[in-house]
Amino acid sequence: MSRKQQLLKRHRRNKRIGLLVALGVLIVCGVWVAWWLPLVLAVLGWIAHEAWFADHLFYSPKDDYQYSFPPYTPQPKVHLSGDRLRLDEGVMLVDDATLVLALRIKSTWLGRFLDPVVELSGGDNPDRQTFERGVNGLRYLNLSGQAQVLSRGELRLRGRFCRLLGEPVLWALEHPDYRRQRVMVIAPHADDAELAAYGLYSQADETWIVTLTAGEIEAEHYQQMGLSKVEAARLKGRLRAWDSIAVPRWAGVPEARCAQLGYFCLQLAAMQASPAQSVGSREAGLSDTRLFRQMNPFTLPGDVDGVPSWNNLLADLRELLLRARPEVIVLPHPTLDPHPDHVCAQEAVLEALKGLEWQPTLLGYANHLHDNDRWPMGDTGAGIALPPVFDSARELHPYCLLLSAAQQRDKAMALGMMHDLQPRAPFKRRLRRLLQRLLAGRSGSPYGENEFFRKAVRRHELFWRL
Repeated sequence: MSRKQQLLKRHRRNKRIGLLVALGVLIVCGVWVAWWLPLVLAVLGWIAHEAWFADHLFYSPKDDYQYSFPPYTPQPKVHLSGDRLRLDEGVMLVDDATLVLALRIKSTWLGRFLDPVVELSGGDNPDRQTFERGVNGLRYLNLSGQAQVLSRGELRLRGRFCRLLGEPVLWALEHPDYRRQRVMVIAPHADDAELAAYGLYSQADETWIVTLTAGEIEAEHYQQMGLSKVEAARLKGRLRAWDSIAVPRWAGVPEARCAQLGYFCLQLAAMQASPAQSVGSREAGLSDTRLFRQMNPFTLPGDVDGVPSWNNLLADLRELLLRARPEVIVLPHPTLDPHPDHVCAQEAVLEALKGLEWQPTLLGYANHLHDNDRWPMGDTGAGIALPPVFDSARELHPYCLLLSAAQQRDKAMALGMMHDLQPRAPFKRRLRRLLQRLLAGRSGSPYGENEFFRKAVRRHELFWRL
């Protein structure tokens, strides 16, 4: 059982226990107080749950994050005097370094109902980074882009619905400019490349986008048009295949450097388990990938027979690697992102790289987390604090890219072109967001209703050097 499944199992068990306790309280109130009281309490309880307790947070907000950065990472000395963060005399920072600041954050009583925020001010790039309600532990702020204002001694940190405690620790991680290298982005599904790396790939000197699956399942939106389940899945797959080839043109990536491999959603693990076996689509009634590969600008090994097998996937990836010869590959992080297709995508790339005469730099991304479905927390346009990590034995090497307001808007428009982010959310989710807006002070994204507009359109894109 994966860690994600273990966390979900524990969360559901605790929720069942809580419901049984609440039911007992309602029964007692109905018998001993008034018959109508349980109805009122049930409605109020449901509203409170949706407004304040519906986040999928599978750890305690009091848990300390536990990061381990590469040895010999520079640690410039800093001190927090009042609300001003100061470097020691004579310390200089590289402008484009990835800056990470560890400090303890403790929510106020209001911070149990409204999202605690650390506000960064003092320069031309103010920022807000949001943490869990009820937070009381070690957290890691992302100060990337604040090097100059910090060097001038003008950076101020102010907690909103929280207090900043203890002596901060700063790390300054330096990287080459990956935008000046040949970049290949591996997307398990159409939109993963844009969610994780639009800012990076839109600025790179040369970009390749490789999408592994058609993402054809869960096509209920298209069934509402009167299509059967199979017809809806095929239409959705064709649309997402088109998205994977066409949307990168918005960023200046030519069609000749985009490939859609057409394998089937949530079937990569089954393919990996039996590498020579054909593994068809769960919903589209297909065992041939070629329906979704028709827009590719060149042929690949898998086009010969269209068999959806792990061996064909590896052959396709190896052919693309040899054709593009990327210097940087951007792909799902092997431990931070638990989506099964994302895990298999990363493992497939590593297998395809074996034996090649050159080995590119690998940058991992996380579009999904094990234990916090809301991360990155906070609003569209805000900064991205480091995600929850509780294993200090696992060394992590963050790399942060800054996006201007114009680049964020372009990223939002690219996401808006993706068909999978266009349908309306279910009524229950929309009602929950309304209650959270009214009672918990949360706001949606101006760019779209889908949650990924809030999560992905930010001033930072965060990667991890593998």
